[in-house]
Order: sequence, then C-alpha cells, then structure tokens
Amino acid sequence: MPIYVYRPISKSQCDHCEEGFEHLQKLDDEPLAICPECEAPLEKLITAANLSSSAPSLKEANIEQHGFTQYRKVEKGVYEKTAGKGPGLITSDEPLNKESE
Repeated sequence: MPIYVYRPISKSQCDHCEEGFEHLQKLDDEPLAICPECEAPLEKLITAANLSSSAPSLKEANIEQHGFTQYRKVEKGVYEKTAGKGPGLITSDEPLNKESE
C-alpha cells in the first residue's frame, strides 16, 4: 500500500496537519478530503517514489543464472561478451547505408 502525503489547503487548526502528514492507504481508497483531527480541508501532494534497493545484483553469475547475456563495449561497433551464452564478440563490420540527398 502506498503512503500519501496530505497538507491543509488553508491555515491549519491542529498540530497533526499543520506541516502536512503521511497517510497509508490503498490505491483504490478515496483520497482524504478533511483532516481526521481538525476537519480542515486537505489536498494530496505528489511526491517522489521511494524505490527499494533490493533489486537483484548484476553480477556475472547472477546474469547467467537467469538466462541473460551481458556485453561490454570494447570500441565503436565492437562488443565483448562478459557473461551468459551467446557469441563471444559482436561487431558491426557493415557501415550504415545513408540515403544521398
């Protein structure tokens, strides 16, 4: 469930909402319209998302275990495999065809 931030639209009458407050609620819940303590009208603020840092590591063993292949750029148009299955080297030998003006 996300945490939403609310603040009073006009001057607050209580310590609870004076500086704004966080409220845990379901996505499909109606937004709060009034402060639960002083009944001052509220507005919901848009805040930055808090993303978890528990994403899987990009270590070579982890990449291979999940069936992915990782390449690193060696030079322009040349990529060398560092993990996973696939060709050891990918190159761009053919120049891009440009239409003449």
